[in-house]
Amino acid sequence: MGFIRDVPPPPIAVRCLSQLSRLVSSRESGGQWDGRISPNFENQTQTVPISLRYPSQPKRRIAAQSQTTLLSKLEALQCHFTWALVPKTNFLRLSDKLVDIGTEEGNSWLGHIYNLRGFVQYKLGFPEDAQSFFNKAAEAFRQMRKADDGPWLVVNYGNLAWLHHHLGDQAESEAYLSKVEALMKKYPSPSQDELHAEIYAEKAWTLMQFSTDRKLVADYFQKAIRMQPDMVEWNTSHILYSKTDDVLEKMRVAKEQDPENLSLAVYYLAQHAENGERVEDEARELAKKVLRNPVSNYSGWNTILRIYSHYVSIDEAIDLAEEALENHPDVRYLKRCATLYYKWKIILSSDSRPKQSMIDRAISLHEEVISHYPHSSFVKKVDLANIYAKSNHGQTKAEQMYQELLESDLEPADKQLLYNNYAKYLYFDRQDQNKSIKYHMKAAEIPHQSYFRRNSIKNLKIKNTRRDSMWREIELFLENLQKP
Repeated sequence: MGFIRDVPPPPIAVRCLSQLSRLVSSRESGGQWDGRISPNFENQTQTVPISLRYPSQPKRRIAAQSQTTLLSKLEALQCHFTWALVPKTNFLRLSDKLVDIGTEEGNSWLGHIYNLRGFVQYKLGFPEDAQSFFNKAAEAFRQMRKADDGPWLVVNYGNLAWLHHHLGDQAESEAYLSKVEALMKKYPSPSQDELHAEIYAEKAWTLMQFSTDRKLVADYFQKAIRMQPDMVEWNTSHILYSKTDDVLEKMRVAKEQDPENLSLAVYYLAQHAENGERVEDEARELAKKVLRNPVSNYSGWNTILRIYSHYVSIDEAIDLAEEALENHPDVRYLKRCATLYYKWKIILSSDSRPKQSMIDRAISLHEEVISHYPHSSFVKKVDLANIYAKSNHGQTKAEQMYQELLESDLEPADKQLLYNNYAKYLYFDRQDQNKSIKYHMKAAEIPHQSYFRRNSIKNLKIKNTRRDSMWREIELFLENLQKP
């Protein structure tokens, strides 16, 4: 029992403590205690005021109120912890994706990238890494904006306030809350009903990595641009993401404002190609420029390879990827891009059967990519199984890989992808039509709308004729199939 500091205990408490002290002394000196307490002891303790026998209730109430106030302030912040961010797949896969976004100097989104990586690391259970990324974000903003503070730090400080709150350091959390309040007073938004332009822009960029609501993202970008129309990277991102009817003209204007942005130049060329224009020569010239730049999934690499494969040739796309790998042999993102075009050449191409040397190279690249992306290589494992199926001696390995995948614990969307691919493998590579139909049914009955579900339903409808031994079963299945 303790007493309030500097306030002497009442006499009755002194007598109680004195008696306890004598009992302890007797025990320590070797004396025997018969386990009995003075008859007056219980009565004496009962006369101690209740306020002295139990902790102070007002203090606990004040602490609880303070904690509630802190939490309400945290919940009012605009930051990653309050934006209800739910990844399209999971945070491990998102983490892999973010690593591939270039962090080279001059990347105008570098602060935003580090802020999001910090949040993802926290969600994955690595608070120290999270704090490191949040600190990197603050430094990146200072270097990019050439200022020690500004409204671009509101989200960052909000993240740090939440992080320290979760770590139990309430004093540090309150310190960052104070920094947020100071910034918002110094750099107020145009009205009480609107956020600052910097917050709208970061929220828009962040939601691009999570949300399928393109209208919401475009709306946030538009609000930010309306307040600060001179921010070139906001305009560019808005145009690339919104895909409006007049996107080509908007891209042309953006290209004039941002001539060094190769990613924008590549998307602009892709738009011309989609409109039916011949772009082979421009694609080859642009590829030379892209080759000289650092590689990331913001550098336009995947798009230029896609232009090559669709509008030049799949073989030239593979050659371009290999040339890039010679210049950047350790860049995992580039290897991931290359695997896609090898897959298209080997599995989807209607040309003559690929050479075994090409299949061997595709297998080697896929195995490397799978090792580089331990948490987001599920699709690459399916692709590898399909490539093994085309190899001269790979049938056994293909079946082994498929069985391992079928036995793994998967999300419904991944199961659907797997069943659809396995069904096609059974039909084309194993000539097992009935089992193929069974797996198309398994893919179709998963209530998740996707290309793989539509493809399996399409295959079932094609086979639903009286010439097929399972036509009656297919017909009943399609009749009873529930919509997602």
